Amino acid sequence: MSGHAGRPRRDWRDVLTDATDLALLGILLTLAAAPVLTAGASVVTASAALHDRLATGGWPPARESLARFGRALLPGLGATLVAAVAVGLLALDLAALAGGRVPGGGPALLVTALIAVAAAGYAGLAVVQVGRGGGRGWRAAARAAAATCRVNPATWAAAAGVVAVAALLAVLVTPVAVPILAGYALAALHAVARRAVLVPAGQP
Repeated sequence: MSGHAGRPRRDWRDVLTDATDLALLGILLTLAAAPVLTAGASVVTASAALHDRLATGGWPPARESLARFGRALLPGLGATLVAAVAVGLLALDLAALAGGRVPGGGPALLVTALIAVAAAGYAGLAVVQVGRGGGRGWRAAARAAAATCRVNPATWAAAAGVVAVAALLAVLVTPVAVPILAGYALAALHAVARRAVLVPAGQP
């Protein structure tokens, strides 16, 4: 039986296949990111693979993904270090505010938490942009993500919401499920991007 536009109608087996694929993607992403310094390369390689799946209906060959991972190691290392420093500083600020060691109390704590979530949303959009470029063009993707946040704040808010919900679930679920959650979170970021107008990489 056919669905709209002549496409076969999807049934529960297709949904189960997609769910399994995303779980496996998350597990592979987590394993590749385990050394920490490879985290950036792992995330964008997974993002590029997911973009191919959404754009073409099929996953890229393993050889292509390995080549993308190798190309992304050096720029990914820089991105990982920047992200680690930013997360560390925000964590210190949140801990200091929560412990009452610096003035500001609840309002300052809330503002800092919102800044952290907003920054995570921006990072999520940048990951999607790099994935759309096949794992290349990190600087252009970062600029495009910043432009998207500026001209389409609803998309920025949606991406931030995805990251916030994923972080909350990561705390609540059993640790063994966290890698699976990573695949679903990445897919949710791509879904947000596909339903919105992103500023193309390279455009100011």
